[in-house]
This record gives sequence, structure tokens and C-alpha cells, in this order.
Amino acid sequence: MNQHHYVAIMAGGIGSRFWPKSRTGFPKQFLDILNTGKTLIQWTFERYASFMPVENIYVVTSEEYKDIVAQQLPSIPKENIIAEPSRKNTAPCVAYIAFKLLQKDPEAALVVAPSDHMILDGEGFKKIATTALNFVAKNASFITLGIQPTHPNTGYGYIQYDTNAKEKDIYKVKTFTEKPNLEIAKSFLASGDFLWNAGIFVWKAKDVVDAFEQYQPEMFELFDGEKNNFNTTNEKEAIERIYPLCTNVSIDFAIMEKAKNVYVIPSSFGWSDLGTWNSAYDNLEKDAMGNALATENVIIIDAKECMVSASPDKLLLLQGLEDFIVVDTKDVLMICKKEKEQAIKEYVAEVKKQKGEKYL
Repeated sequence: MNQHHYVAIMAGGIGSRFWPKSRTGFPKQFLDILNTGKTLIQWTFERYASFMPVENIYVVTSEEYKDIVAQQLPSIPKENIIAEPSRKNTAPCVAYIAFKLLQKDPEAALVVAPSDHMILDGEGFKKIATTALNFVAKNASFITLGIQPTHPNTGYGYIQYDTNAKEKDIYKVKTFTEKPNLEIAKSFLASGDFLWNAGIFVWKAKDVVDAFEQYQPEMFELFDGEKNNFNTTNEKEAIERIYPLCTNVSIDFAIMEKAKNVYVIPSSFGWSDLGTWNSAYDNLEKDAMGNALATENVIIIDAKECMVSASPDKLLLLQGLEDFIVVDTKDVLMICKKEKEQAIKEYVAEVKKQKGEKYL
């Protein structure tokens, strides 16, 4: 294991598209969405612990989730659970961990990754992540992992790349495109030089700090002015001074889409971002009628191709439904057509409007 290799697992999101199972106080990264016996963040932690020292694994989360992280990941050092005082998207999160690690280890190379993605081929991922870490250690550059697309998905961002390799399996990024419409996604797939953006980034801490200085000078100044407080007892107060002044912006927009030294590794390691109930449906085993059942106490009668999530404490009987999402919790039952899953955020907003915060 390389002592200069680190990972920052981002675990501060609220996972509203997995409502009503994912709630503000206990979001999806801390849930066993696929009924495997482990939560998403536990799977993510174990993936990195297989090729990285545990003391080099950091979790960046919200203040309100620190205790949940500590409970679910008991082997991680408590000081490696970093709390953001407010949600400001991914750029401040990346700046925080990069400045913190740079103060500790000037040679630090790190992976920045979401806590709630599924990766089936752990060995394949380990090989690609190590290749990326070794590349950025020798080259002042950024790497993103791109997934070979299997269909024209409109829910993912896309990466276009130069098909002439910089090194074996490493290619220069030409463009980033946010979620396209169906026709554009089809044209991307047909062109053969587009990948899905997995949102997993690799770089040296020093290089990303330099990029903040170049592309986000105001945010750079905020963190640079407090850097001597990182890894000390003054860190919490320093971050509480910084975050209210930070722009709410993604790392993609803040740095990746502007930088000239961005590369991609085309990857196939059984990836899913598990962002929606339909993605959970795609990754669960199906019964003979195509139903995906994330529960052990359900009877299906003449229902097909449904996504069902429920507590084993209650018997669920489903009859006559086709292509529905059915999620039953102790205080909310949601029955929604699968084709309308992108509207779940809107439904959550309507619940808040009519019922307040109680069911969120």
C-alpha cells in the first residue's frame, strides 16, 4: 500500500430521489438500498480499504451525520470524519480535503468519490484507481473515471475524449456535457468517443490547490488564509469561518470543465450511481415476472416489472400493478409509476408544502 495514496469519500447528500426511504436525517448512503446486509457507505469504505491504508481514508460529511458515519464505519479514525458546517456542493468539499491533506503530506494523491455508488468488479476498480493515482503522482494533471456507456442514458453527464492515448488506457478529455436529451445522448453513443461521467476524480492535493488558485481565486484565498489551522484544534472554527463565504458550486464546473490538463480512463467495472429507484431496480435480482424485491415479506399476484422496497415487519401484498415503484416505510407509502421517478423530487417538495418537514 502506498502511504501517499488517500481517498475522500463524499457523504453529505440527502438522497431525495430515494424518498421516502432516504430521509434528511438518515439519507441513502447510510441505507441498505439493495438489501445486501451492508449500507452503501460501508461498501464504498471496504472498496478503498482493500488497497489503501485505513488511516488514509477520509469521509467528508455534514455535521449532522458524523455520528452515523462513526457508527457505520467503526474502524475509521474519528479524526478522519470531516464535517462540513453547511452544504455548498462539491467544490468547497474538494478544496477542504485538498488543503487539509497538503498540510499533512505534500505528496498526497487522492481519489475523491461519492459514498453511494455501486461497483461490482472490485479488483477491476482497484487496478484502474491505482493506475490513476500513479499517473497523477508523476504528471500535474487530473483524471476522471469514465464509464463505457451501454445505452443513451439522459440522467448522466458525458465526457468526450481524444481517442489517441496519452499513456496506455489514459486519454485527454475534450469536453464535458451535462445531462443531455435523448437525441443528443443517442448521438454521443453512436460517435464512440463519449463516456458516462462517474463523478470519481483523482489528483494530487497540490495540483488541485493550484487549480483553485487559478480558476477559483476567491475560494482559494478563503482556504489558503486558514490553512495553518488545518489538522489542529482550530480547524473546526476555521471551517466555520470559511464555509459561509464559499460559492455553492460543483467541482465539475469550478475546476474540471476549465482545466486543460484533464484525462479520462475508460472503465468497465460494473458501475451504477444508484441515484434513483430505477437504478436500484436495474441492480436487483428479478422474480419470474420481472419484479425487483428489496424486501423479504411480500406476496406478488399478477404484478410485473415493479420495484418494491418495504420493511420485513409488515406483509406487503401486490396485485395487478405493472411498472410501478412501491416503497413502504413506517410512516409513508409511495406508489409511483417508474416512468415518473424523475419527478420524485417534485413530489417531495409537494409533501413539504402540504405537510411540512414531518415526512422528509
